[in-house]
Amino acid sequence: MKKDLNILIGGEAGQGLVTVGEILAKSLVRSGYHILVTQSYMSRIRGGHNTFGIRVSPEEVVAPREEVDLLVALDDLTLTLHEKELAPGGRIVADQGCRADEKACLKVPFGHLASEKSSNIAALGVVSGLIGLNEEVVGRTLEDFFGKKAPGVLEENRKVLRDAMAWSLSQPPFMGKLPSAPNPSKRMMMQGNEAIALGAISAGLKFYSFYPMTPSTSIGITLAKWAAKMGLVVEQAEDEIAAINMALGASYAGAPSMVGTSGGGFALMVEGVSLAGMTETPVVIVVAQRPGPATGLPTRTEQADLHFVLHAGHGEFPRAIFAPGTVEECFDLTRKAFFLAEKYQGPVFVLTDQFLSDSYRSVAPFEVESLPAVQVPLNSAPGNLPYRRFALTENGVSPRLLPGMSEHLVVAGSDEHTEDGHLTEDLSVRKQMADKRLRKAEGIRREVIPPELKGDPNADLILVTWGSSRGAVLEAASHLRSGGRKTATLYFSQVWPLVPENFLSALQEAGQVVSVEGNATGQLAKLIRQESGFEIKKRIGRYDGLPITPEFILRELM
Repeated sequence: MKKDLNILIGGEAGQGLVTVGEILAKSLVRSGYHILVTQSYMSRIRGGHNTFGIRVSPEEVVAPREEVDLLVALDDLTLTLHEKELAPGGRIVADQGCRADEKACLKVPFGHLASEKSSNIAALGVVSGLIGLNEEVVGRTLEDFFGKKAPGVLEENRKVLRDAMAWSLSQPPFMGKLPSAPNPSKRMMMQGNEAIALGAISAGLKFYSFYPMTPSTSIGITLAKWAAKMGLVVEQAEDEIAAINMALGASYAGAPSMVGTSGGGFALMVEGVSLAGMTETPVVIVVAQRPGPATGLPTRTEQADLHFVLHAGHGEFPRAIFAPGTVEECFDLTRKAFFLAEKYQGPVFVLTDQFLSDSYRSVAPFEVESLPAVQVPLNSAPGNLPYRRFALTENGVSPRLLPGMSEHLVVAGSDEHTEDGHLTEDLSVRKQMADKRLRKAEGIRREVIPPELKGDPNADLILVTWGSSRGAVLEAASHLRSGGRKTATLYFSQVWPLVPENFLSALQEAGQVVSVEGNATGQLAKLIRQESGFEIKKRIGRYDGLPITPEFILRELM
């Protein structure tokens, strides 16, 4: 039995491989295992080669793995593309016409076990039997998935599952059969976008606007499912310009607001970002990165929009940028983004990517009942009278009242303005207002999340990373330590502002520092040099559209 099993399901879009993958992954979680799912799909509605990878273990899984233990080929192209990735002793599950190595290939009589429309369920049954899953657990998961369909469909699928599992158990044993999960605890299967949506709801979100753009779309879909129950307004706008301006309008009126997009859509939102800076309006903006420029690779992953998001919007105004590396951080950092946006009255960003957006993980249930939500100033005292929306203050944060909620006049506009909100061309007032807005950056800096330093003290090597590359870097470092090299990791979940006091000494004391990022130019490494003066000379970058893996890092280090 293997403690760590990597399953790759491949086929064409429309063959039901995502259905098989999600049911199998959820069955594994319900059986007590930890999982990490990596989805790879082409930018087509139907056709094109897609994969659904599941790395599973009784212990925590933090990164994808390249070598495949069980390859489930729903078409011939999967064999052509992925047979070379098969681990020694690995197994291929394919139809009887499989042309792969006779020792590796388990040739399944799919035509005998199921009709064409349910052959994917037969594949689910074969795989479940091979790795040792309980039929009842898989069956209940199947029922949950198809429960709303006609009873006849469910009965047919249960029979196919039962027959396929029985057939697989009659075959030679598979060395990748999973050991029992000790003391399994109750966990959820959740992807990054779902966690962002849940974190936003728990923080008090009331308005979400978006224009569909991979890989951010499922945030809006998730929120729409909960909108009626949770009292949300979810608006699919006609374009991204409308989406961010809707969010700003809702926030100005007092509804905690968020907007989600990817790089190309964010390009259209940039003027709205600047408007949020001038009007000092709280808004949370999620940018789910994918390779560019332009349309680029719409369904692949990359970490190349950090500098874009940091400098988006004309003029100078403060902002914060979070970059979650786990599903749990997607939840926690989205919550923090809402509180920071409300406190400092401006745009705050959550920077994720396709890999994390679509990556299912097994996570402990979030304790949401006791979590506070942001408090908007419904009945706040105005402070000094007459009320001045943009009053000059020591910390740069002015008293915020909502229009129409009191007897006081609330004025805001995109022009430079006086303290009471009316436009001005008094250049001395202009300087005062610019300084006031920038003073908020000092407060944001005081609340920065320090980077996470893990591993050996006085390390010979420090691997520096951010966002979704965290797990691969941690696993690569663990491998290096097991080989005798003193290794540490420095992981940034907040990539702006950078506070050198939080990390500079660790970098200076290391024997060698290497940055690991999902881009070609080392964007975080450049920001570290800009803010601290420390130059990271060795950089590992991945920008072919695939997520960073521990194997990729180790190869590049060699």
